[in-house]
Amino acid sequence: MSREQAQNIIRDIEKRGFRAYLVGGCVRDLLLGRMPEDWDIASSARPEQIMEIFGAQALPTGLKHGTVTVKTWDGAYEITTFRTDGAYSDGRHPDAVAYTKTIEEDLSRRDLTINAMAISSSGRLVDPFDGAGDLARRVIRCVGKAERRFSEDALRILRAIRFASVLDFSVEEATRQAIHKQAALLKKIAAERILVEMNKLLCGTGCREVLLSYPDVLGVFIPELLPCVGFDQKNIHHCYDLYTHITYAVAAIAPEPVLRWTMLLHDIGKVDTFTVDAAGSGHFYGHPQRSAAMAEEICRRMRMRNADREEIVKLIRWHDRDIPVTEKGIGSAVSALGEESFRRLLQVKRADNLAQAEQFRWVGEKITAAEEILQELLQKKSCLQLKDLAINGHDLLARGYAGREVGAALQSLLQMVIGGEIENSREALLSALPEKK
Repeated sequence: MSREQAQNIIRDIEKRGFRAYLVGGCVRDLLLGRMPEDWDIASSARPEQIMEIFGAQALPTGLKHGTVTVKTWDGAYEITTFRTDGAYSDGRHPDAVAYTKTIEEDLSRRDLTINAMAISSSGRLVDPFDGAGDLARRVIRCVGKAERRFSEDALRILRAIRFASVLDFSVEEATRQAIHKQAALLKKIAAERILVEMNKLLCGTGCREVLLSYPDVLGVFIPELLPCVGFDQKNIHHCYDLYTHITYAVAAIAPEPVLRWTMLLHDIGKVDTFTVDAAGSGHFYGHPQRSAAMAEEICRRMRMRNADREEIVKLIRWHDRDIPVTEKGIGSAVSALGEESFRRLLQVKRADNLAQAEQFRWVGEKITAAEEILQELLQKKSCLQLKDLAINGHDLLARGYAGREVGAALQSLLQMVIGGEIENSREALLSALPEKK
């Protein structure tokens, strides 16, 4: 998709006597100097007129809301007729829409000022709510009254703080108050829609500040986070309360959804496992297992992909495990997790450490040493996983092994190789196994 092709579509519409504009997110991105992912168009032409103009290229993808999609060689462009929205009885979608005559009326129904701008074919900016000014001031503000915008569509609450995170903007005061006041409306929103917004929010450059400012919003759909807010860990390793530690850990890891979700949930089991010893120090024995179990439930509730959920739960279960910084220790961990997950685990451990008291940052040196050992093992093409063994399941079947015995025997051989007890050669491996009768 490209601006040039979008402008061609606009010109085709204007040739038929209608008005058309680039609108919404693409305008925002252009003003920010970013390349838009989508190029949406608003027009005074009605859907049936757009269908007539573009013929076979036009698809009636959203006629209920006045939208037609025009397919071109480089992508699909949505064209929506100028409209105003009716009542939102479900708190998510307008019950009906009414077509209107001006782009200004169309922009007035939108959520945020930075999304309520349009650009004409001549390059004229239409900005009735000073969205460009808010971009310059780095402010997130609702169009009109924030409470009305959020009551129309509760997902806008999450969209507002998502944009604050992604753009690293502050939230205008009236909008901020409405977010806190109406956060409970998010209960109406499907988990799948919340997940899309959360994936973007968590990967934003302003994520930590947003998480710190809006735990009540996240608590609507992840109530397990709320007991963490202000929770004193009473432990010398920690200079922050539990929730603040979590937010720093999220911000300290690469902005990938699986990694960010892992850090958001990695310590949520601490409240349930908290104990205080005779000296007054806090401990959290078993918290990785408890956190992993809670994360499993949360990820299922959020309708995450199975692969993402399983990876998050696995990383949380392992995040506090002491892995010996030796070839055998690293080899065993890679054998259990796989190379990719082990590399992610090291990132998790580093982010966790960076969110702890500064005097314990030396742990990062151990993580670096583990990374170096892993690299050496890979360069030497060491045997780290079952696929690296010089024999496979067929060899064991020929020796009389069957069913689960095959996998168990191969795992035992792998650990012996990793531990340096036997060589990874066909002869050595087979001789280490008694033949089955």
